[in-house]
Amino acid sequence: MLFWIIVIALVALVAYVRLAPIDTARWHMQAEGQKMGKSQGTNSYIWRAPVDGDGQETLAQLDRAIMQTPRTEVVAGSLAEGQVTYVTRTKLMGYPDFTTIGVYGDNPSYVEVYGRSRFGRSDMGVNAKRVNAWLAQIEAR
Repeated sequence: MLFWIIVIALVALVAYVRLAPIDTARWHMQAEGQKMGKSQGTNSYIWRAPVDGDGQETLAQLDRAIMQTPRTEVVAGSLAEGQVTYVTRTKLMGYPDFTTIGVYGDNPSYVEVYGRSRFGRSDMGVNAKRVNAWLAQIEAR
């Protein structure tokens, strides 16, 4: 009997992780006031860089790289709005990681990539690794 209770609990957990609704207001935002990089023990990673002009070409390059990532889709926003949020799910359990890209500020403007996990206290560097892979991909072009 205990075995079946554990199995049911695990199935319920997996179902919740995969099917829980996404609150776009919570995830579709810039990392305002937070420091660039990854803080010890956190589940987020922030990268920023100044851009010339309006930054739309950099956003478009990032969007192309991000959309090539398996299990990734747009959650909110658009390139035309200057801010897009994506969800990328892990292969096995389907844990959602959210990434928001955008152009912010005036003279100079800067591009920001803000990746964070929905569940857990630490992402074990997954968001930093993913963001840096995208950046390397657009630098190689």
